[in-house]
Amino acid sequence: MIGQLTGLVGQVDGDRCIVDVNGVGYVVSASTRTLGTLPMPPAVAKVLIETIVREDAIQLFGFATAEEREWFRLLTTVQGVGAKVALAILSVNTASELILAINAGDRASLTRAAGVGPRLADRILSELRNKVAKMPGGGAAPAPGIVTGPSVENDALLALAGLGFRRAEAWPVLSRILAENGNASLDLAIRLSLKELAR
Repeated sequence: MIGQLTGLVGQVDGDRCIVDVNGVGYVVSASTRTLGTLPMPPAVAKVLIETIVREDAIQLFGFATAEEREWFRLLTTVQGVGAKVALAILSVNTASELILAINAGDRASLTRAAGVGPRLADRILSELRNKVAKMPGGGAAPAPGIVTGPSVENDALLALAGLGFRRAEAWPVLSRILAENGNASLDLAIRLSLKELAR
């Protein structure tokens, strides 16, 4: 079982790269986020590895952080989420965005990933909702963007979601605006949020 590779970064092609360790080139599949952190070839890089052994192949999946690897492992426990789909999800969502999305029931954040339709997104949300707290950073704060009962914050989040903004990106902006503007009306909160989110 390979847990980590340290070697020269070779060719980076699509969703994979080659890591040359003492003359042996390992093909490593990774998220675009991890591939984007790699140094330009032929610099040396350290990549965390998840090894998956199948009857017909041994596949290596690489991660820039242990946090991303933990999310890969968790995502692949969901029926219908294979390694490729898990990497697609991690390419469009950071670990903290996934925590926000799952806590908020934000299906749109998941369906941005290739291979994730509404039905699979719903399954991910329902199966992982109770497991998020155990993930790195998952139990650090109450679920943001979830407010019981009517409130300016909740109504503004719903309005922004209706305009196409994900809760994971709208909530930090909205919460700061509400903190800075005290008793802001719903109209003002939405207007100021849109102004900042449109930048």
